[in-house]
Amino acid sequence: MDLNHFVPQMAYYLSQFNNVDPVATKFSQESLMDFQTFYTSPEKLTQVIEFLLRGVSDRPELQVSLFIVFLLIYGLTVTGNLGIITLTSVDSRLQTPMYFFLRHLAIVHLSNSPVIAPKRLVNFLVKKKTIYHYCCAAQLGGFLVFIVGEVFMLAVMAYDRYVTICNPLLYKVVSRESCFLFVSLAYIYGVFTANLVPSCAFSMSYCSSHVINHFSCDVVPLLALPCSNAYLPETVVFVSAATNLMLSLIIVLVSYFNIILSVPRIRSSEGRKKAFSTCASHMMVVIVFSGTLLLMYLQPKMDHSLDTDKMASRFYTLVIPMLNPVIYSFRNKDAIDALKRVLLNPCESLKSVRFQVRQINDKMVNVGRRLLM
Repeated sequence: MDLNHFVPQMAYYLSQFNNVDPVATKFSQESLMDFQTFYTSPEKLTQVIEFLLRGVSDRPELQVSLFIVFLLIYGLTVTGNLGIITLTSVDSRLQTPMYFFLRHLAIVHLSNSPVIAPKRLVNFLVKKKTIYHYCCAAQLGGFLVFIVGEVFMLAVMAYDRYVTICNPLLYKVVSRESCFLFVSLAYIYGVFTANLVPSCAFSMSYCSSHVINHFSCDVVPLLALPCSNAYLPETVVFVSAATNLMLSLIIVLVSYFNIILSVPRIRSSEGRKKAFSTCASHMMVVIVFSGTLLLMYLQPKMDHSLDTDKMASRFYTLVIPMLNPVIYSFRNKDAIDALKRVLLNPCESLKSVRFQVRQINDKMVNVGRRLLM
């Protein structure tokens, strides 16, 4: 029985009864209050221990075809992003801040795939698309770590482009420690958000409805289910999403505004073309990524459609991670040349990896010694 619907109906019938017999007014109101307090208290409700995911499509005849398509997309995502990570790690000419941040963007995309992909693929092949309460919370937390990390990674990459084009002398002295600091802050803030939002979302009571109109455990469709007051979790989600997206967009827009002013001052036409090409590809990703997140998390509640959200979320969980290698690397001459060098001389590339690992170990040892002193 759905008590959230039953209680208002009982209130209506009692009000009709009061119109007929005014003497029973006090009795009916007190009875209704006692009924509502008793039957809607958290102790009297059956808590949901698992959720039912609607999935991508309800049509049974499409499940196998969708499984093959999504499996192919995930395969391309993993292969492409692994390629970026490998190239930017083994090639000595790609050891710049730009490719350092690109490597971590690929790590974010690669890490986010196992959070959502396995359950989504399994759900294409089973009839009952269930997920346990704690598994749903874990999936939401893992997703938020990487999606928030990606939001700020894109902002850091825009700032990196600004420094490269507008302050090339400063770009030459940017240390590897500074790059590590920027990336670490993005990951740390992602972990903070991943603890804050799920703890608020799963502090509510899910008692009657347990069907999530989505293909994964995302916070927006979850907030449509609880029978308790969702004002605090909704406020936390809105403020967190607005802060993250607005701060990231401000950094991106200010960086590219200064780049647009600086590019015409570049003397060589090849330099201007390269600057526009690099910035245009990055800006295209930011527009698509931020636009879908704005539609998902900051849309007014009265105009909100979970079916639209499900369509929008496919862009930042499927399309952008798959196209990331094409947009950033395989349109880039330096990346293509690096790929050729790795394929033609893999032994030299392995030596380069060993040398870099040795350098990282030496730096970690030095940092440890400084902390102990």
